[in-house]
Amino acid sequence: MAALVLPDLRWFPSWAATVTDFGDGVMHGSGSWNLDHPIEPTEASCRELVDVLAERVAGDPEIGRVASTYFWITAGDGGPGDEVIGFLNLRHDLNDWLLEEGGHIGYSVRPARRRQGHATRALALGVRRAGELGIERVLVTCDTDNAASARTIEAGGGVFEDVRKDKRRYWITVPVAAAGPGGAGAARR
Repeated sequence: MAALVLPDLRWFPSWAATVTDFGDGVMHGSGSWNLDHPIEPTEASCRELVDVLAERVAGDPEIGRVASTYFWITAGDGGPGDEVIGFLNLRHDLNDWLLEEGGHIGYSVRPARRRQGHATRALALGVRRAGELGIERVLVTCDTDNAASARTIEAGGGVFEDVRKDKRRYWITVPVAAAGPGGAGAARR
């Protein structure tokens, strides 16, 4: 099971454990690039990130940012006893850079929770959320040497298009049933 929840300070303990588990690793989908300093596994850092991510939803075309929604991936149903195990960023549009390299969805699962199907389930939820926004085809990319992510994308219906700038590019057609508010991929607060 997996759920997508909106970033919130109530998730701090498991968010901090996830950030710690990544160490110096890249946390795709986390939104950490929106801060002017590295994320630390502290309550103050979590609060700052939650606030910044809430402001970044609208995007800022002047600096190349499209509207996007940030989610935290949880291991269960997103209920009170659940834990954050990763991150997912759903970009509502594609600018030139995202079309070449970044795609609509960026995600990562903490190292200790990998190879358990969480990324595959989270990607499926992200694709459903894209459908709710009216996106009919989702672009998802991964590094050419990231075989695990390529398998995740392919398991999620990704159809390989090509490689650009060391990124494998896949398109996923959004299922028709995913469209509409409050669908199966709806985020929980």
